Formats: sequence, C-alpha cells, structure tokens
Amino acid sequence: MSELTKNVNGVLVTEEEAREIVARLGKQVSEDYAGKNLVLVSVLKGAVVFMADLMRAIDIPLTIDFMVVSSYHKTESSGTVKIIKDLDTDLTGKDILIVEDILDTGRTLASLIEILKMRNPSSLKICTFLDKPDRRVSKIEADYIGKVIPDEFVVGYGLDYDESYRNLPFVGIYTPED
Repeated sequence: MSELTKNVNGVLVTEEEAREIVARLGKQVSEDYAGKNLVLVSVLKGAVVFMADLMRAIDIPLTIDFMVVSSYHKTESSGTVKIIKDLDTDLTGKDILIVEDILDTGRTLASLIEILKMRNPSSLKICTFLDKPDRRVSKIEADYIGKVIPDEFVVGYGLDYDESYRNLPFVGIYTPED
C-alpha cells in the first residue's frame, strides 16, 4: 500500500466513472444555461478538481469565481459556517451555479444559499459531484447530482481528510487508524 492510499479502503467512484459523471453534468448544464449569463461558483478547496473538469465539459460561455467557506474540523461538521474568502463577482442578474464536491449535512450550502440570494442573482442552483442524503439535516437538494453515495467518509478527487488525499484520481472510503 502506498502512502497516498493509506487508510483508503474501497473505491466508490473510479477515474472513469468521474469522467462520465463530469461529461453528463457538463452536457446538462450546457443545455440548461444556453443563452444565459452563467457564473460557476466553486466552494474551495474540495470542489476545485470537480470545477476544473466541469467547466471544461461545459460548451457555452461562462465565468467562474471562488469562495472559501468552512464548517468542518477533521471528519465532523461543526454546524457553524464561516466565510474565509468571499466572491469577487457582482452576482446581480447573473445565473449562479454553485459547484460543490459533496452535499452532506447541507448546513454549509443552506447558509451559502441564503448569503448569495441577498446578492440578487437571476437564478441560483447547486451542482454537486457527490450527494450523501443519509446525513442531510438541512432541507437542501442539489439541482445537478453526479452520484448518490452511502454514508461513508470519502476522500480523493478533491475531497480530503485533514488536507490529505485530495490528489487521489478516484473517490475512496477513508477509514481512520484505530
């Protein structure tokens, strides 16, 4: 076992499946936002890999921006959402698509949506690479979903455990050492 895959036990999304998910979502977004003023808003750091792949799979004009928000410490959601880096873009009259790595409890996105709605976008939707509905505590549903997964702690393809594992080309199940 390499150091990179230490504590990774099982693959939930292969590299090939990730490419297929991105192609499918890119096609859907391209069709749905044709002729609109699309802004992809990535929630860093976890969504950076998905965002990079997704924006290349979208074949209509778009702009991008980034936010850094935090509600996690190690593997647990704190329930408190903190904006660390805000957007540089004025959202007034624009069609916003929040690009997320994983929709888990929904707390972070629920807070983020309320913040972004106050900025008067024309529309506001969510695109998530992974959806973990078993852990949902907020009434949030994504408009575009890559894959629904079981309640496992996952790493890879941008997702991390304590800032590690983001560079895995697949999504794996993380099991901490006892």
